[in-house]
Amino acid sequence: MHAQSPITRRQSRQIHVGNVPVGGGAPISVQSMTNTDTLDVAATVAQIRQLEAAGADIVRVSVPDMDAAEAFGKIKREVAVPLVADIHFDYKIALRVAELGVDCLRINPGNIGREERVRAVVSAARDNGIPIRIGVNAGSLEKDLQKKYGEPTPAALVESAMRHIDHLERLDFPDFKVSVKASDVFMAVAAYRDLASRIEQPLHLGITEAGGLRSGTVKSSIGLGMLLMDGIGDTIRVSLAADPVEEIKVGFDMLKSLRLRSKGINFIACPSCSRQNFDVIGTMNALEERLEDIMTPLDVSVIGCVVNGPGEAKEVDVGLTGGSPANLVYIDGKPASKLRNDHLVDDLERLIRERVRLKEQAEQDVLARDA
Repeated sequence: MHAQSPITRRQSRQIHVGNVPVGGGAPISVQSMTNTDTLDVAATVAQIRQLEAAGADIVRVSVPDMDAAEAFGKIKREVAVPLVADIHFDYKIALRVAELGVDCLRINPGNIGREERVRAVVSAARDNGIPIRIGVNAGSLEKDLQKKYGEPTPAALVESAMRHIDHLERLDFPDFKVSVKASDVFMAVAAYRDLASRIEQPLHLGITEAGGLRSGTVKSSIGLGMLLMDGIGDTIRVSLAADPVEEIKVGFDMLKSLRLRSKGINFIACPSCSRQNFDVIGTMNALEERLEDIMTPLDVSVIGCVVNGPGEAKEVDVGLTGGSPANLVYIDGKPASKLRNDHLVDDLERLIRERVRLKEQAEQDVLARDA
């Protein structure tokens, strides 16, 4: 369970969104976007803190007008996680949030307007050490590209991206990342693969407007999984019509499954059958809910019977194997104790938290010795 990922990642230029490195071999960052009214500072700050507690590395906030820009400045002062301002059409909004401490500007140079406006935004970004994200979306391609291609295609997405990239390259501004999102998995994957071969900048991955919690998770996992397996991708957003916190959970689960990030508990659990000696599904639901606060990487197996239970348990930090009259617990691959069903979830939660505590203490001891 602790083996390194076999994926060889694409080499990319590194930028920084606040204190979070993106690209250049840095861990793939997970981000989401607020869906509160930006003018409601308290509600937006509360949601950002929820996202940060769930593990978000970066949070994007829509800034549609100057009033929202002023609210953004207040929000920025209240949170620690790096914030990206999502801006369209009015370049003056970008200039204002740059003054207010934004960590990244998400723009389309194509809809900012004349060259001097793009130049002003790039100058503000350069002066304040702010990277830019070029965000291309199949649903909002330029009219001339719609006419040229007839409909959104991978080539149209890439041509749009390269057009915007040319804006920044003419201004000698290399600190940007790019996304070429589509709701169609094949279109998005083809566009990202093409773009990855053309530029050195980091890529922000996403299947846009993927759907609800279940359907969007499946679609995003397939599309982003294909790209991540290719080594493509430096930061991701799972776009779900659901609580933004769910986007963070799904994103990290996706990266954990590919061994690209280790944060929180990696559960291995059987789907359950008539051989189970305890309620596997109920146990798993309870454990996932209770242990969401844990960010320390830990592998835990929950298997209902002795067919696969012992084998899985020997490969993880904490393993539970169903047995009669009591279930067997393994710690670091070795049999450690037995638990009855009466207080199974409570007892297992206690053992897992103790294992986390010991692991964190060991890491602190190593850091203290190296200091």
